Amino acid sequence: MIEIKQLAKKFAVENPKKLSEQEKKDPRLKGRFFHSVQDVSFTCQKGQVLGLLGPNGAGKTTTLRMLSTALKPDGGSVEIDGDNVLTNPVIARKKIGFLSGSTGLYGRLTGRENIHYFGQLHGMSEESIASRIKELADLLDMHNFLDRRSENFSTGMKQKTAIARAVVHSPELVILDEPTTGLDIMATQTVLEFIRGLKEQGTPVIFSTHHLDEVEELCDKVTVIDQGCTMFDGDIASFKALAEGSLHQSFMAAIQSTTSE
Repeated sequence: MIEIKQLAKKFAVENPKKLSEQEKKDPRLKGRFFHSVQDVSFTCQKGQVLGLLGPNGAGKTTTLRMLSTALKPDGGSVEIDGDNVLTNPVIARKKIGFLSGSTGLYGRLTGRENIHYFGQLHGMSEESIASRIKELADLLDMHNFLDRRSENFSTGMKQKTAIARAVVHSPELVILDEPTTGLDIMATQTVLEFIRGLKEQGTPVIFSTHHLDEVEELCDKVTVIDQGCTMFDGDIASFKALAEGSLHQSFMAAIQSTTSE
């Protein structure tokens, strides 16, 4: 089980005068610090897909970056099966596969070489890397571009390669930050099928998205963040029950709540 408790992260504001009027009105701005994440808590069980929702600037990406140990929180804890990954980042990197908002591929390397390099970083054997790349290329439909240099990839090709790179070591938890943004219908469906496959294998997946149809199709749980705080954390049925109507109405009901669920 993945358990996140009371995560918090603030950033120093270098020049308050350069903030927009909207930023100045944000209640998270306190003195010379912006409290991007103030109090975020949720859990995700094995085999569950959790959809992380929130308005732009709510703190979703900051939260996911803390889960991956790319950012060090100011408070709170993240435990995977009882191991506090914040106090032992080495464990975190073994247990977690993380796809950030930008693919960050090495343009002069082929798709295969990008994935292979990360397999080496995780200490995998050459045989294991080769076998895993073939498996991922099958699952993500990558064979027709796998040996081309990634600087010439389309958005969909880059995203598929970045996902394969993130999970090459068969992590215990997969974190995806808006994995379908900018993808066409076919590429989106391939990524969603891949997430469904992870779920069937028992691998928990946490992914942020603005597409509520993806939430309805894939998610067992929903966590809604607004202004750096958890406003809802529950199963999909409970989320739908927040409003008599669409998931959009449930989302609006969650962020208009004044108390954490």
